[in-house]
Amino acid sequence: MRHSKEIANALRRRGVSPENAADLTQEAFLRLLTAGRPDQTKCDNPRAFLFRASRNLHIDQIRRERCAPQVALTDAEFEAIPDDMPSPETIVFDRQRLAISAAALRELPERTRRAFEMHHLGEKGIATVARELGVSTTRAWVLIRGAYRHVRDRLREAEG
Repeated sequence: MRHSKEIANALRRRGVSPENAADLTQEAFLRLLTAGRPDQTKCDNPRAFLFRASRNLHIDQIRRERCAPQVALTDAEFEAIPDDMPSPETIVFDRQRLAISAAALRELPERTRRAFEMHHLGEKGIATVARELGVSTTRAWVLIRGAYRHVRDRLREAEG
């Protein structure tokens, strides 16, 4: 307990806010607890380690802040930041379309489904799909195109 107060005070003398000093002190103690090597279970001088670790953490924090300065925002400015997360309605809609697509793929003949999966999901080229299925490249393309059309038709049926 005494060491934590000493470390926090030393950080505050360096201009660190009390809250930030407490956070850095806690992080230094965590580093001390995880610093043991297999051949050495304790640090030789824990007090020195804590002071050095807290100082290094503070320096790292200053470096990070220089690279990515923080800007104070008002509540109104913060609320005006657009959210790139999809809406709940979009998530539900997309999941429904995914379920319809999966069901449509299960309806396909095995070879057609495999051709589609290798090309679309496995990102394999038409020639590779043809070779692995033992068909011509023209036939592989016909299988893949047929699968795309089947999935598209099922999605259109669900919309209408």
